[in-house]
Amino acid sequence: MSYSATLQDHLAHPRNAGELAEANAVAELTNPVCGDRLRLMLRIVNGRIAAARFLAYGCPPTIACGSALAEMLEGMTTAEAAALTRQTLVRALDGLPARKNHAAALAIETLQAALLQL
Repeated sequence: MSYSATLQDHLAHPRNAGELAEANAVAELTNPVCGDRLRLMLRIVNGRIAAARFLAYGCPPTIACGSALAEMLEGMTTAEAAALTRQTLVRALDGLPARKNHAAALAIETLQAALLQL
């Protein structure tokens, strides 16, 4: 399976991986089909995402999607974050193989679940 250089870089050097102790919005979802799991932790201050961290278990695209998402979220308003789509995340990674689009869907669904806590 061929992955973009951007996806490979996120996989080799994940951004914002780990726990976020001061998180005030946390969600963890699992893809029931493949078992991939993503946990997203956000610290939101005055309607803006001050910090984002992720933990992922699953295929390489799930880890890369968590990394790309957490990196792009920092500094965004919650409204900007809520407007992100699966396609936005796929573009940020310079593409995903069609059968791995579930990784981007899991990341966006986890983000939406975290934002519902506000």
